[in-house]
Amino acid sequence: MNDSNNPVQLHIGCGPRIIPGFIHIDMRPLPHVDHVTSAEKLDFAANASVDLIYCSHLLEHYDRRSFTEPLREWLRVLRPGGILRLSVPDFAACAKIYHEHGLADGLNGVVGLIVGGQRDEYDFHKMIFDEPFLTAVLLQIGFSEVRRWDWRDTSHTHVDDYSQSYLPHMDKEDGSQMSLNLEAIK
Repeated sequence: MNDSNNPVQLHIGCGPRIIPGFIHIDMRPLPHVDHVTSAEKLDFAANASVDLIYCSHLLEHYDRRSFTEPLREWLRVLRPGGILRLSVPDFAACAKIYHEHGLADGLNGVVGLIVGGQRDEYDFHKMIFDEPFLTAVLLQIGFSEVRRWDWRDTSHTHVDDYSQSYLPHMDKEDGSQMSLNLEAIK
């Protein structure tokens, strides 16, 4: 069991963002990255050795046949009671914005949420999620509970990442949250 004063916390797909107290994992060898590896290959972590996994806007980069591979790996490394804190583009929110506004009125950030920013070889989206679908998948692969989480109520609230995605962009007061933020408990 891990020391509760020093929990093992992984930030998977961290990109340039740094969260103090987390082990940073990314495919790119950035200076702060502790392990350069893909999200489904956490060979450095023993079974049931991790307290918290945080992963924001990475799962959608896997295709519809492979997106469960990282989820299964994360379940393997989490200790009983450990938390997977996951954020993905919310397809239901995207569909709502599209239905209300289309793509031509300045809210076209919905395009990037669906297909990715396409700024580099890793920045393409291959899968979509809504709450009922992702919840069912997480429960099916072995998580015991799934619930929503609010970015304002975390130790990493100061890290402005896609879990805080809103349209219109950065309108966190009156905009629509475009990220589906779910926690899955092992």
